[in-house]
Amino acid sequence: MNVIEARNLGKWFRRQGLGSPTLLGSLPRWLRGAKPEGFWALRELNFSIRKGQTVGVIGPNGSGKSSLLGLVAQTMTPTEGSVETVGRISALLELGAGFHPDLSGRENVFLSAAILGIPREDIRKRFDHIVDFAGLRDFIDMPVKHYSSGMYVRLAFSVAIEMNPDILLVDEVLAVGDMAFQMKCLDRIRAFQRQGKTILLVSHALETVEEFCSDVLLIHEGRLIMQGDPTEVISTYLRQYMVRIGLLNVEEHGTREIEMRSIRLLDEDGRESATFRSGGAMTVEIDYAAQRRIERPVFGFNIKTGNGFYVFGSNTQIARVPIDAVEGNGRIRLRIEPLTLKQGRFFLSLAVHSWDHAVQYHRQEDLHPFLVKDASGDKGVFQLNCNWEHRASS
Repeated sequence: MNVIEARNLGKWFRRQGLGSPTLLGSLPRWLRGAKPEGFWALRELNFSIRKGQTVGVIGPNGSGKSSLLGLVAQTMTPTEGSVETVGRISALLELGAGFHPDLSGRENVFLSAAILGIPREDIRKRFDHIVDFAGLRDFIDMPVKHYSSGMYVRLAFSVAIEMNPDILLVDEVLAVGDMAFQMKCLDRIRAFQRQGKTILLVSHALETVEEFCSDVLLIHEGRLIMQGDPTEVISTYLRQYMVRIGLLNVEEHGTREIEMRSIRLLDEDGRESATFRSGGAMTVEIDYAAQRRIERPVFGFNIKTGNGFYVFGSNTQIARVPIDAVEGNGRIRLRIEPLTLKQGRFFLSLAVHSWDHAVQYHRQEDLHPFLVKDASGDKGVFQLNCNWEHRASS
């Protein structure tokens, strides 16, 4: 059973700062025969979501993801096409949008619940649970204008999830609060999944999308580019779209006397992937073509975090794996096992240069993004081998 279905869905917005939309403000443009200036946030979207699915929506900023959730939540009206839903919807879009700054947290709980359509008697019964979930017992009677931004959205999130919806719409709000509160939010999402709720999740945290979602929509410039398996769609987004639209600070140069023509990242089972397991293995296959015989070339790599922190780098020269010469086509394989990186987004750079480092034959800087998933509770960028010992005093 489909509970969300979009047919030829589109949303057009007038650009801001173009004057009043009143008759008087529009008259000069009308007399000139000018059409209203605006843009399509979404265009010709067609998709369906079945009951009980958790579906992610990914894409760069400005691609139309939040507009899509607004249309599904019916806080916006489509310009063209339609979107139909079945069941009660709770939308975690603009958390705290109904809060009044001069009212206390307690008063805003009831105000926000009324806006969301939750009966007052239901909120009375759930009030203690809402406050405890938000962790604001000591501040609930303080005006929310004195709350920190984290306190504000924690309370708003706690109210919104008490609506017990059939369909939950989530727009980047799982990043609110501290780590402990984020874990509580994720646990609540898992509880909704166990109850057979339908969830539509917008997030830039791709590892979270892959973990929670059974299906992913990739949107770019208001168009639905791809829908399907999370690993496949995320891989396409990382390897093709983020590079193609310039979201990654990539660089590629060199004489191309040796050219890296095909790069494949393989997981521990030998499957091409953009997502890897911490503690598992990653293999990088490099197919190259040498335009002439070149003596003692050096192949190298480095890995950086998403914010540019240099994690590790090495090459065949450092590893004392000399390559006597290359000519024509060949393949280099790099295997990293165990992969000790922790959960996050990383960028792989590859290079081949002369033995004396004087000539860069081909360099690909940050051109190969990938994700690492980690099931452990350890924190950090990479795993250290460590052991604990305890000896009780006699």
